[in-house]
Amino acid sequence: MIKIAILLTICVYLLVVLGIGIYCAKKSNSVDDFYLGGRKLGPFVTAMSAEASDMSSWLLMGLPGVAYLTGVADAAWTAIGLALGTYINWLIVAKRIRRYSYVAGNSITVPEFFSKRYHDNKNILMGIAAIFIVIFFIPYTASGFAACGKLFNSLFGIDYLTAMIVSAIVILLYTSMGGFLAASTSDFIQSIIMSFALIIVLVFGVHSAGGVSQVVDNAKDLAGYLSFTNLHNADINTNTSSPYGILSIVSMLAWGLGYFGMPHILLRFMAIEDENKLKLSRRVASIWVVISLSVAVVIGIIGRGISKAGKIPFLEGSASETLIVKIADLLSSHGVLAALIAGVILAGILASTMSTSDSQLLAASSSVSENILKGFFKINISEKMQIAIARISVVLISIVAAFIARNPDSSVFNIVSFAWAGFGAVFGPVVLFALFWRRSNMWGALAGMLSGGVMVFIWKYAIRPMGGLLDIYELLPAFIVASLAIVIVSLLTKAPDKEVVEEFDAVAKGKVGR
Repeated sequence: MIKIAILLTICVYLLVVLGIGIYCAKKSNSVDDFYLGGRKLGPFVTAMSAEASDMSSWLLMGLPGVAYLTGVADAAWTAIGLALGTYINWLIVAKRIRRYSYVAGNSITVPEFFSKRYHDNKNILMGIAAIFIVIFFIPYTASGFAACGKLFNSLFGIDYLTAMIVSAIVILLYTSMGGFLAASTSDFIQSIIMSFALIIVLVFGVHSAGGVSQVVDNAKDLAGYLSFTNLHNADINTNTSSPYGILSIVSMLAWGLGYFGMPHILLRFMAIEDENKLKLSRRVASIWVVISLSVAVVIGIIGRGISKAGKIPFLEGSASETLIVKIADLLSSHGVLAALIAGVILAGILASTMSTSDSQLLAASSSVSENILKGFFKINISEKMQIAIARISVVLISIVAAFIARNPDSSVFNIVSFAWAGFGAVFGPVVLFALFWRRSNMWGALAGMLSGGVMVFIWKYAIRPMGGLLDIYELLPAFIVASLAIVIVSLLTKAPDKEVVEEFDAVAKGKVGR
C-alpha cells in the first residue's frame, strides 16, 4: 500500500508534466516559439526556470552526497561559488544579453548570438559553438537520466536500465512536444516541488536523527567534518581529516564561473518578455539559490546523523547520492499519508532532474537543427521542417544520452562537474567579452572557444592527475586560458568593423531593445 501511494504521487506528477507538454505544443508554431518561447516569459517563470534548469539532480543528490561523505568544506565552498556566480550572472549578464541577442538579428540560440554579434557571415562561430554544446550536453543529459534510474532502482527495486529508459522517454515526450515554453513552464512547477522536497527532508531528517543537538554532536565527533579548512575522510573505518587549503577553496569557488557559459541558463535571460523585469527575476533567483544550496548541504550533515542513529545504513561512494531517497523511504514507513509526502520528495528529485534535462535537450537539438544544419551548412528548409528536425534531434540526442547513462555506477556529481567546466570554459569568457569588450573580434572569440574546450580536457586528464598544486578544478585554468586567448588574438588581428562597434555601443548605452 505504501509503495502504491508513493508511485501514485509520482505518476500524478509525471502526468501533469506531460499535460504541460501537450498544452504548450499548441503554442509552439514557429522555430522562435519552439526554442525561445517567443520571448514571452514572465519574471517569475524566468527566474525559477533558470535556476531549476541549473540545479539539476546535483542539488538533491550530488551536493547532499558530498556533504554526507566529507563534511562541510567541499560542499559549502562549492555552494558559495555557485551562489556568487548566480547573483553576478543575473546582475551583469542577463539584461545585456537579452538586449544584445534581440539586436543581433533576433538570435534564438547562444551559437547564433555569437555569429551575429561578430557579423560572422560564414557562421564559423555558430558551427564550433554548436559542436561543443552537443559534446558537453549529451553527458550532462545522461547524468539526469542516470539520476532517474538510480531513484526508481533504489526505491522500488525496478531494474536500473528499465527505470532510466522510461524516465528518459517521459522527458523526451514533453520536451519534443512543447519545446522551450513547455520546458520553462514545467521548470517553474518543478522548482516549487524541489523547494517543498528540501523543506520536508530537512524537518523530518532532523527529527529522525534525534534533534538538532544530536546532529551537531555527531558532526563534531567526526574529524574535520564541520570545518571549512579540513576535509573529513570518507572511510567509515577511520576518523581522520586532511587539510583543505586555499587552492582547494579557490578551485571550488571557481564553480561560479561556469554560470557565464551555460546555454540553457543564458536562454532564459534571452526569453524574458521585458528586460526591465530582470531585476525582480534576479532577486527571486538569488534568494532561492542561496536557501536551496544551504539546505542541501545541511541535509548531507543531517543524513550522517540519521546513519549514526541507525535509521539508514552508512552510504559509501556514489551510493551517498541516494541519501534523500533513503530519507524518503524512511518517511514512507510512517503510514499512507507519510508515504504520499515521501512521494512528493521523490517527485522533487525527478523534478530536479527533468528540469535540467529538458533544457539541455532543447539546447542540444537547437545546435544540431538550427545552428549546424541551417546555420553552418546553410541547408534551406521550411520552418515546419525545422521544427520537425528539431524534434527528431531531441529524440536522437536522448538515445545517445541514454546509452551513456546505462552504467548504474556512474557518479552524477562527477559527470556534472566535468560538463559544467566544459561550458564554463568554452562559452563563459566569450559571453563576457562579447558583451563588455568592444575591441573583441570574431577570431578572438573563436580562439577563446577552442582553447577553453581543449584545456578542459588537457587539465582534467593530463595535468590534474599529477596532484599537488595542479590538483584544481579544470574550469579555473581553462577559463583563464580562454580569456587570455580572446584578448591576445583579438589584439593581434583586425579590429571589428564600424558596424559591429556601433551596434555594441548602441547596446551598451541602452538605446536599442524590445
